[in-house]
Amino acid sequence: MIIKIKVKGIVQGVGFRPFVYRIAKKNQLRGYVKNMGNYVEIVVEGKEEDIKNFINELKNKKPPLSKIDELTIEKLHQSKKTFENFKIIKSETNEEEEEGTIPADVAICEDCLKEMFDKKDRRYRYPFIACTNCGARFTIVEKLPYDRENTSMRDFPLCNACLREYEDPMDRRFHAQATCCPACGPYVYLTDGKEVIAEKDDAVKEAVKLLEEGKILAIKGIGGTHLTCKVGDDETVLELRKRLGRESQPFAVMSKIEHIKKFAELEEDEKKALTSPRRPIVVLNKNQNYDNYFSKYVSNLDTIGVMLPYSGLHYLLFDNEIAYVMTSANLPGLPMVKDNDQILKKLNNIADYFLLHNRRIVNRCDDSVVKKVGDNIVFLRRSRGYAPEPIKINLENENTKNILCVGAELNSTACLVKKNKLYLTQHIGNTSKYETFNYLKDAISSILKLTNTNKIDAIVCDLHPHYNSTKLAEELSKSQNIDLIKIQHHFAHAYGLLGDNNFFEDAIILAMDGVGYGLDGNIWGGEVILFKNGKMERIGHLEEQYQLGGDLATKYPLRMLLSILYKAIGDDAFEYIKTYNFFSEKELNILKFQIERKINCPKTTSTGRVLDAISALLNICLKKTYDGEPSIRLEPLATQYKKNMTGEIETIPPKIKNNILNTTYLIKKSYEMLLNGENKEKIAYLAHIYIADGMFNIAKKIAKKYGIESIGITGGVAYNRIITEHIIKNAKKEGYNFLQHKRVPSGDGGISFGQGISYLLTQLFNEG
Repeated sequence: MIIKIKVKGIVQGVGFRPFVYRIAKKNQLRGYVKNMGNYVEIVVEGKEEDIKNFINELKNKKPPLSKIDELTIEKLHQSKKTFENFKIIKSETNEEEEEGTIPADVAICEDCLKEMFDKKDRRYRYPFIACTNCGARFTIVEKLPYDRENTSMRDFPLCNACLREYEDPMDRRFHAQATCCPACGPYVYLTDGKEVIAEKDDAVKEAVKLLEEGKILAIKGIGGTHLTCKVGDDETVLELRKRLGRESQPFAVMSKIEHIKKFAELEEDEKKALTSPRRPIVVLNKNQNYDNYFSKYVSNLDTIGVMLPYSGLHYLLFDNEIAYVMTSANLPGLPMVKDNDQILKKLNNIADYFLLHNRRIVNRCDDSVVKKVGDNIVFLRRSRGYAPEPIKINLENENTKNILCVGAELNSTACLVKKNKLYLTQHIGNTSKYETFNYLKDAISSILKLTNTNKIDAIVCDLHPHYNSTKLAEELSKSQNIDLIKIQHHFAHAYGLLGDNNFFEDAIILAMDGVGYGLDGNIWGGEVILFKNGKMERIGHLEEQYQLGGDLATKYPLRMLLSILYKAIGDDAFEYIKTYNFFSEKELNILKFQIERKINCPKTTSTGRVLDAISALLNICLKKTYDGEPSIRLEPLATQYKKNMTGEIETIPPKIKNNILNTTYLIKKSYEMLLNGENKEKIAYLAHIYIADGMFNIAKKIAKKYGIESIGITGGVAYNRIITEHIIKNAKKEGYNFLQHKRVPSGDGGISFGQGISYLLTQLFNEG
């Protein structure tokens, strides 16, 4: 008996072919396995019973990092014995228009870690140690098939010892493309930017000494570069902030698992995320001992972003320190630097020393970030460890088109839709910046190449006419003569939530964030959306407010507070704003002129702008230095009040009319409470609950009207634990099925995914 098996999924760079070889030999089968670029082809010959056992093991005992999405079996004609034995044969490039999958980068495995710290091992203290179960994948690959000559490891020919392992089917480095050793692989070196100070292990040891002395180091890793320093030294951390121009954005830290409970609370599902081979940054609650170890300048929130070491180099850095600041090495709004010449040039006045290596990073990839909200671990950023693995959705009709979705403006990603799989790129960032916009184009080019996509059938973009991503989509549509579809920002959020949950029935979706271009030309951001019969409809929202000074109101939250207070109490608002000593008399006169005549005062329903106004009212944040800062810094106050609550408290009853939540009333009540000496933490908490209750009440009313049983939340505000968890509590109490993101960011990093889902659902319902 002889059969041909075609396996699609994550079957490259994960030890799949060596695994096939071993189980074929175990079952006395002959034939071959080869990589076809976007799938693996297996031909086996032998007894029927042995082949059945082989197929069973293929499905159920596959390598831990592999994933089989599709397995097809074809019986071949056999007239005589065809094969003498079983072999892994040379890869071929398949020209068929089919999707392939390159696995994401994964953390160093326990076996390699043991070898790295074994003095008798030839890879002792070698930072690039890897095998078929760990190491760089996506960040080193240039094209398919995933073979060494198609990666940046081709720059390092294998020595005899490594070659023996690479060619030995029983070795765990059999066909491990990233395998290497001190004799033949990449090496690290330490420089001050002018000359090399030390190389190889001496460089690592010297780097550790410099960190302990309070120096700031740029450390090149797997997918980019981090800026690193001690966590407990105020002077060093402040100096890093000064050099980077990051006034208050929290720094992520790296620590070993045995140290984390010294400074942070750690729940079991958070620990599971931290220790997974994907190794994201996990946002943890600080504990009462945090200040004993950390400078107050590392994070001014009640949380701290923590990741474990994920490369050999990271583990070698830990000696006496329990944690290091480990923040992406980029100036605000620009991509993380990855090439040695650019690292030295762009970080020249930021890092004191540079711990670099000579392996090329092909695909830049930032760290992923997750956070527990409710009972779920959700993505704030989906990148290293996850990209470019596809997200599969379940639809009855098979999609036959290749769809490119270019995302939004901030926290951007792109997404490629092929059949029922959506391939999200790594995190891109703020595409209003020229360098980041070019990074978006490079990432799109890379994802097309790695999925063997030769033709795009349609492009989906945001409705906003001034986004660079929109302009890119328009240019590509025109130059390649392909369809262009524009989808409203919050509808894309809502579609993304449905696709994330593989739920395509009628639902009410709360889309809450900072900004999105609305169908009426105004700024949306606090929307109640009805999804019914395959269509999205805005059916409720927050009250429209005037964004005083346009984008300036997002940078200076006092402008938002002044605008809403003026609506509530008239000219007295200007007298009150004077107490902040933030605006000059001349500036206040200009602002008064503007607001009275509605000059440069676009209308907005943004949840973010209302939270910004509360943040300014309570003097938490008067100037935004990073995206979402005012509302992000407001949340800990509300959290603190919630922790200290005893029993139920009297909330502010939401004022709703025509499915519109009155936010002027909220700001006025908060202002009055503050003047009456009410606790700031209580005001912050009540403001969050007002928004949560108000939006849920609108959703519930609409759900009852249409007989809908499912309610969900999406958008950047879905990261806010107070608001989201209160809405979840209300929904479950009322018996609703609640939808929350799990596989895709609820913020703008998930917009491109939602754009893809919008296309697929539109086609599905149109055909239906």
